[in-house]
Amino acid sequence: MSDEMSFEMEIGGETLTFSTGHLAKQANGAVYARYGDTTLLVTACMEDTPREDVDFFPLIVDYEERFYAAGKIPGGFIKREGKPSETAVLSARLVDRSIRSLFPEHMKNDVHVVTTVLSVDQVNPPNILAINAASAALVISDIPWDGPVGAVRVGYIDGRLVINPKETDMQGSMLDLVVAGHKDGITMVEGGANEVPEDILIDALELAQEEIRRLVDFQLRMKEAVGKAKSEIPSPIVIPEIEEFVEQKLYSEIYEAVKIHAKKERSNAIKAIEQKAWERFEEAYPEYEAYVSEVVTRFVKKAMRSLILDEGKRADGRAMDELRPITCEVGFLPRVHGSAVFTRGETQALVVTTLGMFGEDEQILDGLKLDEPPKRFMLHYNFPPFSVGEVRPMRGPGRREIGHGALAERAVKPLIPSEDEFPYIIRVVSDILESNGSSSMASVCGASLSLMDAGVPIRKSVAGIAMGLIKDGEKCAILTDIQGLEDHYGDMDFKVAGTRDGVTALQMDNKAGGITRDILVQALEQAKRGRLQILDIMDAVIASPREELSQYAPRIYTMNIDPDKIRDVIGPGGKTIRNIVQKTGVKIDIGDEGVTYIAASSEAAAQEAMSMIKSLTKEVEPGEVYLGKVTRLTSFGAFVELLPGKEGLLHISEVSLSHVPKIEDFLKVGDHVLVVVKEIDELGRVNLSRKRILENPDDFPLTPEMRDFLEEERKRDSSLSKKKDGDRNRHPRPKRDQQ
Repeated sequence: MSDEMSFEMEIGGETLTFSTGHLAKQANGAVYARYGDTTLLVTACMEDTPREDVDFFPLIVDYEERFYAAGKIPGGFIKREGKPSETAVLSARLVDRSIRSLFPEHMKNDVHVVTTVLSVDQVNPPNILAINAASAALVISDIPWDGPVGAVRVGYIDGRLVINPKETDMQGSMLDLVVAGHKDGITMVEGGANEVPEDILIDALELAQEEIRRLVDFQLRMKEAVGKAKSEIPSPIVIPEIEEFVEQKLYSEIYEAVKIHAKKERSNAIKAIEQKAWERFEEAYPEYEAYVSEVVTRFVKKAMRSLILDEGKRADGRAMDELRPITCEVGFLPRVHGSAVFTRGETQALVVTTLGMFGEDEQILDGLKLDEPPKRFMLHYNFPPFSVGEVRPMRGPGRREIGHGALAERAVKPLIPSEDEFPYIIRVVSDILESNGSSSMASVCGASLSLMDAGVPIRKSVAGIAMGLIKDGEKCAILTDIQGLEDHYGDMDFKVAGTRDGVTALQMDNKAGGITRDILVQALEQAKRGRLQILDIMDAVIASPREELSQYAPRIYTMNIDPDKIRDVIGPGGKTIRNIVQKTGVKIDIGDEGVTYIAASSEAAAQEAMSMIKSLTKEVEPGEVYLGKVTRLTSFGAFVELLPGKEGLLHISEVSLSHVPKIEDFLKVGDHVLVVVKEIDELGRVNLSRKRILENPDDFPLTPEMRDFLEEERKRDSSLSKKKDGDRNRHPRPKRDQQ
């Protein structure tokens, strides 16, 4: 007998189905989810005993893509799934950010949430389904968790907001927003937009919240039917003696330390207070050093929030809506294609633009989408440990780097010119050199500056800013351009990027519970004012793209050829195109539709390559003049190569103004000859004439080279005439016998 139970609801014009009790029954909670023909399994497991060696909640969220889900075999050498793709990493982050804040603060039990994508219908994306299914798995499990949450995708298509639009409909959407939340408010937002006004974003978030409430109610009904009783976890340790000492003896010092403007000095002052507290209790509580540090941290948070809410002051002395000092530099590096240094307070990004060529430099994506086009624009983010004064191994990009890079890329992408306007692959790299909050938004600003410095014709400047929220009951403060301390101890991190005309990307993580429309309106309006100030500073340094590319950037030229002629350009085994590359030094990429990209260090090399390609693909037309080459001789004339692989017949009667008795007496193989295409017969045979050009050269469009060669042709014809006259003189006609 099966214990399986299924639950259904309609959302976004599609049926959402959750099933449990059939698959993965040894997990604490497991849900098989289906939306359209997209299906996945989410499991949630928890260790029975808490860890004693951590001062954080040990949550792991994994997102496993199975290539069979899309009917594909992995492209790697060993033909199996390897490390998670960027899509998988970003999807795991979405799930993590949606659920993490709802676990008990003092929980130290390891929790592992795994999404396994089982089938993808190419219409309904699995990441939204994963958030909802993860919530359902946690809700019905015995794992302590204050959910459920719901998640939807919001598009803006043809002037209207759409819940969970199909992938096919998203091509024309001005907005791509993922929103997750619980019954009382939004917990997570991730999205990109094409310069969408703030009021539309507000409406989108409110519409999302309505649908989220329905999803939450759906999961609560599921919990009532099959949910397990929640496990008891140990209450947090409280040592009154330590709590009282820190509050009564050290809080004033903590308060003053929080007001130190510089990050490193403030951090050192707080560490000194921690050390003082630890020295006080080291003998009495030798095993509770981490607890002492935790208590001090709690009062640091209290002091920071009190400073803002009670005194209206920020740790670095700024007003609530005041930006940190900003400096911008462009052309910082000498040999790269474009570079910029963007510094905001104690956050600094070195951003570099590199231009590349189609067919060589685009990023190939091997994921669950079918026929996924290569990425033409990439923004990569690096966060080395020295940026925060730390020492740790550097082992390539982690989830943070991938997530921050994706956000910055999303912010800049709407401004990137089309392939037709700018036929380059574009890679932007942001190296964070110093960090004290909002490094992803610094990357957005630096990217805009760097692209302009490189001469990439982006339509407008784009800037980003991180907003914060401190909320305690009725007291509420919205902070512009938050630093690390405010991000860590605040209730909301709300990143907004855009141009002067609208928003291009946003990301929000909320720990404050319900966020009203008034708070959202104020946060977005305050973000807009800050963004415009930043754009003013950036435009004062560089307001438009440079007219010329860097001398070190490749020059890329485009041309279109007949797709049926591609094989002629490539040649057998690639021989023809290799010869062009070797002769000219260019790089060539030919698309399936005949669009051809030529990258060259000089215009002369590009033009030479283009001329060679044109000659390979050009069709011979009547009336055209060619400086051809004799390839073979026959008794009735000569065959002349006009273009590579294209010959015509120069009949002996069309060779000269004078009579030519034998073709071999006048032409030999390898000779160059000036000819006009007389006609192309019904069989496609090309008939040529040399004589017509000699008779009336002004009737034909001759190039300077051809006109120079025309004199040689006249001399050759003249020599033939003289030879015939000489022959007549040497062999006079016999006289008739006279009678």
